[in-house]
Amino acid sequence: MSPVQVKCPTCGRLIDWTPQASYRPFCSERCRLIDLGAWLSEQRGVAADEGNPIEDDAGGCGPDDGSRGV
Repeated sequence: MSPVQVKCPTCGRLIDWTPQASYRPFCSERCRLIDLGAWLSEQRGVAADEGNPIEDDAGGCGPDDGSRGV
């Protein structure tokens, strides 16, 4: 059985999805670093669901609830 091939998300080159492919899903360290740089410079991101804001685990103990004292 031949290994599964996937496209590198950065350059599109086909690579074998095997344990020997040390940079998977990328084809090389260069493509991995290009992708990391895109995330760090905010060229890429995850879309937020505007209808469901993340709830604060503190239960509303923020600075606007008057619980900070004097």
